Amino acid sequence: MIEKKVTAALALAGIVESAGVLIWAGAASERLKEVEMRVAAQSSMAERMARVEVRQEEAAAQLGRIERKLDGI
Repeated sequence: MIEKKVTAALALAGIVESAGVLIWAGAASERLKEVEMRVAAQSSMAERMARVEVRQEEAAAQLGRIERKLDGI
């Protein structure tokens, strides 16, 4: 009688523990997806920043040429 109770308790404990591990793994997977999305967004943001910097340098060069022309007048 006691052996059946112990066996049933161990089986139930194993099932509960397995369910906990599966829930934890699912939550970890969800967090990983969120981090991957953030990294992807940041890489596109870095690309945009590089383009803005290039355009700013071009605008500064154009402004310099305009100022030199105005100084020559």
